[in-house]
Amino acid sequence: MHVPVSKPLFSELEKKYVLDALEKGDISGFKGQYIKKFEDQFATFCGVKHAVTVSSGTTALHLALAVLGIKSDDEVLVSSLTNMATFFAVLYQNAKPIPVDCELETLNIDPLLVEEKITDKTKAIIVVHLYGHPVDMDPILALAKKYNLYVIEDAAEAHGAEYKGRKVGSLGDIGCFSFYANKIVTTGEGGMITTNNPELADKARSLKALAFGKENKFMHQDVGYNYRLTNLQSALGCAQMDKIDLIIKKKRQMAEYYLKNLAGIEGLQLPVEKDYAFNVYWMFNLVLTGKLMGKRKEIMSQLEEKGVEVRDDFVPFNDQEIFIKSDLTQHEDCPLATQIGKNGFYIPSGTDISEEEQNYVIEQIKEVIKIF
Repeated sequence: MHVPVSKPLFSELEKKYVLDALEKGDISGFKGQYIKKFEDQFATFCGVKHAVTVSSGTTALHLALAVLGIKSDDEVLVSSLTNMATFFAVLYQNAKPIPVDCELETLNIDPLLVEEKITDKTKAIIVVHLYGHPVDMDPILALAKKYNLYVIEDAAEAHGAEYKGRKVGSLGDIGCFSFYANKIVTTGEGGMITTNNPELADKARSLKALAFGKENKFMHQDVGYNYRLTNLQSALGCAQMDKIDLIIKKKRQMAEYYLKNLAGIEGLQLPVEKDYAFNVYWMFNLVLTGKLMGKRKEIMSQLEEKGVEVRDDFVPFNDQEIFIKSDLTQHEDCPLATQIGKNGFYIPSGTDISEEEQNYVIEQIKEVIKIF
């Protein structure tokens, strides 16, 4: 048996909407009914006033920093354990990313470590709702208010996750989402910015489309970017939004089954759901502890041989050689992120994974771990 890490959940509706866009010839990022429809659906879903489609989660992060005016020499605090796109976005603005270590249980940024990193150059905090579990936002928002900082939510992996009953993407100044092929909602490639601030939304719409002029199109209003999502991709997104509640339900059912059947295994840390959180379990991530620490390569290799597809955790910012050589960070800056980055991996977590496939994954994990 081969069990993939993830595959998208499609139906005839995706084909219908995409074919409709094709037949009408509305294939660009400038024209077509599905762009605005997708934005409106997503804004309503997240509980915000504005949503702006973009070409990827990375461009969403970059655009968020650009519209907030983050510039050269500004400092931006970022959870070290994340996809490096979060840090790249800061560097695109010639700003300085400052890594913050993570919590042991949620793997998210540790709010208790944020204040000590704030300086007079700090302008923003990027929180990452890693693997679908929301960050503990109240302490972050309190610090942002105290020091007059922007809060950007990297919610690339957390569509529909909630913090104290509110959807992620609605809690900070700007939320950023990804619609890559393995995300909870996918358009193949793509992203979205969410905000309640109409001025930020308007600026994002302008900058993502080369900041064309209003009277004379080619008299540009700013240095813009080509970050548009096409109407074709938006059509796919609209169909996905029609089933997002079902997708999240299936994700949580997948996680509940793993949690029940992998509980109590020595050396295996399972995902959590804090009392303030509604976890959407984008991926079911395991962290090796105790006697299993340092054995990730061997365990993953054996699982792959048995047909269980797995992926190792992100390499944190403080362990990226390119940034160490540039004197932006050092290995010892975020020790917990380093530990998790070396011992974490996720297992098949697809929306439509069957009970038979999950049973096979569980059986193989238990068999492999016995060896150690």
